[in-house]
Amino acid sequence: MEDEDNRAAFSNIQAGMKRGGDGGDGAESGACIDRQPDAVVHQAGLSQTAGRHSATGIRVLKRNMKRNGSRSCVTRKTRFGSRERDWLKGDTQRGCVCLYGGAVDPQPPASGPQATSNPQADLQLVLCSTSTTVEDLCAQRDGQGLYIQLHGDLVRRLDPSECPLQMVYDYLTSMGYTDPVRVQHEAANSDLSCLIRFYSERPVNADQQERTLLKGVFNVRKGKTQLHKWAERQVILCGTCLIVASVKDSLTGKMHILPLVGGKVEEVKRRQHCLMFSSAGSQAQTYFVNFDTLADYQRWHRQASKVVSQTVSVVDLSCYSLETVPEYLFYCQDITHLNLRHNFMNLQGPGGPLNLPRFSQMKSLNLSHNRLGTFPECVCEILTLTELNLSCNSLHTVPVQIGNLLSLQTLSLDGNHLSCLPEELGGLLQLNSLGLSFNNFSHIPAVLERLSAVDKLAMAGNRVESMEVCSLLRMSHLRSIDLRLNGLRWVKSESPEPVSHVTQLDLRDNCLASLDLSSICNLETLHCQRNQLGTLTLSGFTLRMLHASSNRLTTVNVYPVPNQLAHMDVSQNLLEYLPDWVCDCRKIEMLDVTHNLLSELPSRLLNSMSLRKLLVGNNRLQKLPDLLDHVPLEGLDLQHNKLAELPESLFYKALNLKHLNVSANALESIPPSSQSEESLSTVQELYLSGNNLNENSCALLVGHQNLRVLHIAYNQLLTFPASKLSKLELLEELNLSGNKLKTIPSTVSSCKRLHTLIAHSNHIAVFPEILNLPEIKLVDLSCNELTEIELPESLPPTLQELDLTGNSSLVLEHKTLNLFSHITTLKLDQKSTTTSGDSSSSSTPWTHGYTEMTGQRNKLCVSVLAVDHFRDSVEACYGIFDGDRNEEVPRLLQCTMGDVLCEELQHSSIDNVYMCNTFLTSHRKLGMAGQKLGASALLCYIHREAADPGGSFSLTVANVGTCQAVLCRDGRPVELSNIYSLENCTEEMERVKLSKAIITEDNKVSGVTCCSRLLGCSYLSPWVLPKPWVHTEPLCSKDEFLILGNRALFERVSYLEAVCTVQAVRDPCAAAKKLCSLAQSYGCKDNIGAVVVSLHVGEDNCTCEPQVLATEPRGPPPAHVPVSVTPGPNDPASLSSSSGVVTEFSSETSASEMGSEAGSTASDEHPNSALVPRPERRCSLHPATPLCGIMILGSAGTGPHPGLFQRQPSCATFSSNQSDNGLDSDDEAPLEGVISNGSKLEVEVDIHCCAFQLRSGAPDIPKDSEHEKRGSDYRNGKTRRQNSVVVSATNGCLLAVCGREIADLKKSPSASSLSGKKLPNGSVVAPEDSHNLIEVAVEAPKKKSGYFTAPAQQDPEDQLIVPPSLEQEVREQLRGQSHLVSGLSAPSTPTSLKDPVWDHPHPPAFAPNLVPGPGPAPILQQEVYDTAL
Repeated sequence: MEDEDNRAAFSNIQAGMKRGGDGGDGAESGACIDRQPDAVVHQAGLSQTAGRHSATGIRVLKRNMKRNGSRSCVTRKTRFGSRERDWLKGDTQRGCVCLYGGAVDPQPPASGPQATSNPQADLQLVLCSTSTTVEDLCAQRDGQGLYIQLHGDLVRRLDPSECPLQMVYDYLTSMGYTDPVRVQHEAANSDLSCLIRFYSERPVNADQQERTLLKGVFNVRKGKTQLHKWAERQVILCGTCLIVASVKDSLTGKMHILPLVGGKVEEVKRRQHCLMFSSAGSQAQTYFVNFDTLADYQRWHRQASKVVSQTVSVVDLSCYSLETVPEYLFYCQDITHLNLRHNFMNLQGPGGPLNLPRFSQMKSLNLSHNRLGTFPECVCEILTLTELNLSCNSLHTVPVQIGNLLSLQTLSLDGNHLSCLPEELGGLLQLNSLGLSFNNFSHIPAVLERLSAVDKLAMAGNRVESMEVCSLLRMSHLRSIDLRLNGLRWVKSESPEPVSHVTQLDLRDNCLASLDLSSICNLETLHCQRNQLGTLTLSGFTLRMLHASSNRLTTVNVYPVPNQLAHMDVSQNLLEYLPDWVCDCRKIEMLDVTHNLLSELPSRLLNSMSLRKLLVGNNRLQKLPDLLDHVPLEGLDLQHNKLAELPESLFYKALNLKHLNVSANALESIPPSSQSEESLSTVQELYLSGNNLNENSCALLVGHQNLRVLHIAYNQLLTFPASKLSKLELLEELNLSGNKLKTIPSTVSSCKRLHTLIAHSNHIAVFPEILNLPEIKLVDLSCNELTEIELPESLPPTLQELDLTGNSSLVLEHKTLNLFSHITTLKLDQKSTTTSGDSSSSSTPWTHGYTEMTGQRNKLCVSVLAVDHFRDSVEACYGIFDGDRNEEVPRLLQCTMGDVLCEELQHSSIDNVYMCNTFLTSHRKLGMAGQKLGASALLCYIHREAADPGGSFSLTVANVGTCQAVLCRDGRPVELSNIYSLENCTEEMERVKLSKAIITEDNKVSGVTCCSRLLGCSYLSPWVLPKPWVHTEPLCSKDEFLILGNRALFERVSYLEAVCTVQAVRDPCAAAKKLCSLAQSYGCKDNIGAVVVSLHVGEDNCTCEPQVLATEPRGPPPAHVPVSVTPGPNDPASLSSSSGVVTEFSSETSASEMGSEAGSTASDEHPNSALVPRPERRCSLHPATPLCGIMILGSAGTGPHPGLFQRQPSCATFSSNQSDNGLDSDDEAPLEGVISNGSKLEVEVDIHCCAFQLRSGAPDIPKDSEHEKRGSDYRNGKTRRQNSVVVSATNGCLLAVCGREIADLKKSPSASSLSGKKLPNGSVVAPEDSHNLIEVAVEAPKKKSGYFTAPAQQDPEDQLIVPPSLEQEVREQLRGQSHLVSGLSAPSTPTSLKDPVWDHPHPPAFAPNLVPGPGPAPILQQEVYDTAL
């Protein structure tokens, strides 16, 4: 086995290639150590005796598991029968281990040297205990050994004394699981194989098969003598080796491998089409191969000659699970560079590192990340070494033999446990680079004083708490010192003489309170960010770069004036003024003083002749000094100050100015671009958002003809002059959001390069002429007053995103929707069939809106989960997921995390338990996608405590990564989340350091991510974990709203500003839009996501509205049930309750992406009507009595009754598992008269059948206690009356029938979001509250593409017209039934319908909208009746 693996590994060697091939394994004895990221898997149970397992027993169950098409996970959720469950009962130390065969790929492996003898596509389920060792398992199944693979990465052979089940338990515990029963349950889950997997034999390496050059079956003879006979064998030329099978047409037998590098390939003249292959070395072997045709002969000769002529000098066998160095590798005497990084090198036994001295010309050796445990002393015998890398090997000491490597120039010992170095190391006079970062040194080793060639001290991540500057005098050879992340508390600067040799000093992320480096007289670059510095004193003789951000500096002392200073960053400090010496710097080019307390800028600074970039945002500036002369300034950031005006000469004195950001000030005008008609302005990016500019300022923009990006959002623009816009021909991005624009000038068509137009939250009624622009990509016209869209015959192929949400009066025809079908992302409001009083948002104490923006990225890597109705109760679930650079993981979390939370809530009611388990389970469910990719995640769950179901609401928040949540309580922000980044969390930094992770200079774990906790990125375990922060906050009446956002949002918008922004807008959708637009105007280029949740949680948690009587009531007012009034959009007491459902159409996935984005805007106006009552908003605490699928007293004996039907379309489609009556549509018989065309349901009946009879023995219900809601939808000043509701009984089942002017009926949620609609892309959204009753009976088939995913629009044929000749007859028939309505309250008298009154705004036509929904048993008062059956 070992010999075969070694030979196969050698076949992968090529000169200079990055991927060498798969390696072999060594002997089974000895310590097998994981590589660093897999350090969480311990050698469990090493002390267990061989006989202990006999009492536990082992069962092996062989099962063929269905695979999901990938190479990793089994899709079946459970694989336990009764025997297996009995095995696990009562003992958490019992469990199961899944053993996979060697064939990783489901498809048959191609021929190759690594093909296993017995590929097993099935898996074996082995029941065992935590004390069962590998030796026990192998003895039970007659196996040769077991292998473990973590995160789909490397595979290593397990030591016979290791316990596989205990390793799984330890892995799950390190992830965050604490309950032993849950650990046992998770260990048996098949999805866990994507994280940790066991193999019964070494899996096939697919890379090996791809490197097969030539193969075929030919006559072969071994050796130069005639002793061997010719025989047909399969011959393969792979990599640098010739491989000959021992039997014909098979790879199952012994494989003979002949290395060709340095050998010979010669023509055999005495035999036609024959070649002789010979290897190099004293033990050279020869094979003769006789080819059938001349073409084969020439092809093999040509290819083999190339291989023979190669000189192998650089061999890269990193990340190939090697335990030994391949034997045939030693025959290549020309190897000078050998990379064995990320393997499992075994120091003991043959073929290990002990044989490395055989490489006589070796110069570079990389053994990092092998977890060797001890320093391999044999390496010290390779006297030719110039570079040695032993990083991340858990080394504790360095042997004295290191002094033998006199030629050594580079030594990397980072990521170990070293605390001292031997004196013999000082004899390496040629050593110029020594890496000691992330060890355990408490002081600078004294041996460095003798290493005169070392010019850089790399000791980041150690435990050096103090440093004396005078000690550096003894190390005069050091030029650069890196002491970041050391916990350094003080630097003693008392030095008898100046230190002149140190030029670069890095002291980032320490605990320094003050720093005096004036004695380091030749310092050029200083990094001291993220300390606690109050004062800083430096020498300015040679200072070129100063980085001192994120401290507490009130002053910076530099003497003398640093005339060489070019870059200075003192942002995020407490500076109230700039030091005078800053203005005297002659070469300063970039100055960053953002987030300080500056109230003024010196005139000399702004008029500097060297300054090119000035960042002064987030200060207290009220005025800028005038420019006296032409300055070379190119970038100027003045956002978040108190500027009322800009210098008059700004644009024609700063002729090189290309970027200007003055957002979030108090500007009422901008200066002119020039003093004459001809402008020389070079401004390309201009950000003016959040000021008080009017349309007069737009006229001054004409002079900036090079303008590419213009953000002028949230100002006071009433119009944008058409003639001025036409002059901006180079404009590419235009943001006009949050103004008072009623139209966008048609001259926008002159901006041929425009690719982004954002104009949400205005009063735009006419769709602008932008769809003729050749490069248009994104158009956002949400939250406006659009009514229709005039489209060209064809849309530009570049259009990728169109947002039309929040336009309540917009009606799109099917032709228009078809034209939009190619757009990648189309966002529209789904037209609800309910009135605002019956909307889902008004039945819960919260509403929400959200926004996702791509920014300047090519893809959207942020996803949002928003569910107002969760788990079929008064609960809600909101989440945001940020994948940074990947979009796959956020989408997966969006689709699955709500389901996982719902499932976990069934097992536990403890917030920390169910939230942690939700995150950990979601991490597992990411599968292969979560091995290399990850995402920050935040989940909010609004609920009542399980112990007090009728009590107050609580908000449970859990997060990993950098997504954040903030609650507005009494107008102030309350932080609810924890930022898990290395820069923000000291505890996490220490944890990652203790696990010996390498943290790069940009504070990223292994250079990958700045987050210490993520969902996914499992290959970075145990450094990056999925365990979340969990916090529960009780909600009260002072809580106004909740804001969720990703890192990009809160990096630009502070918590306080975010709260003030939402308070000013009042509509959750428009507020989320504003937050993202402001972040973009402040300079954010990344993806942005924001969720705003408006909370209406009172002290009694009741959101029912006070009683308001209609002007002309049809009966006595209710006696004890209040009738509520929905507050208007301008009511400051609450956010707008009008919300819709947003539908995104994605042509890439051919599926819709549904969100619950609010559809109303702050600018929408709904005038009140004195004749019609406003709809009552009922909370879920006091819901109206359901009417559909529920019981009404006295209805058991009723029978079917004829009635008046109306042909009525339905706007919603439902999947078959969402029937309110609990039945699947497949189990229900089709109903007569119900026709489904796939997008809507129609009912065809005779309108003359209008005699309703309802016989009921209902108890006494007085008229003045009617449980009803009066509903109207006010849009554009018109009243749209809804259908009445009557009660009909069919076979004992009561059905609600919807009519026009009856009070709206409240329906409590029938299904949670997780049992609601699942869209084709897997997203989960809340089902609509108002289910059409016909659709409950007969499920409509769902169309998955084209415009059928859009809300069904009203067709002309959907309106049933009453001929004038029948109008009077219908009136009389309805009038004859009016007494049935009033008779419902009689306790024992059978009721009947008599004399309805015709009262309809448009008598000839029946209303096209059917308003379904269960509600209370009303006193039916209206005149036009629709029935469901």
